[in-house]
Amino acid sequence: MLTGHLYRTGLRAWHLQLASFGSIGLCIGLWIRAKTVDQDERGNAERRALFVGLWPPMIWLIGETLEREAEKNGGWWRSVTAKPRH
Repeated sequence: MLTGHLYRTGLRAWHLQLASFGSIGLCIGLWIRAKTVDQDERGNAERRALFVGLWPPMIWLIGETLEREAEKNGGWWRSVTAKPRH
């Protein structure tokens, strides 16, 4: 239901897979930054990095669901190779 709507709006699995990799990079960046702040702010910065670290699996699984939606609809190549209707 929701994935069908996301698919029809143009979102594809590879978009979310790239976003998943990007959130891994963001998590690593936040974790490294957490090591540079003073002790009073370090706990909050580490929690922020851990929170962002929870995103990649969820984003990746949504992408996998979109990939199944694409296969159900005949794949992305079907829309690329389809002749326009007049």
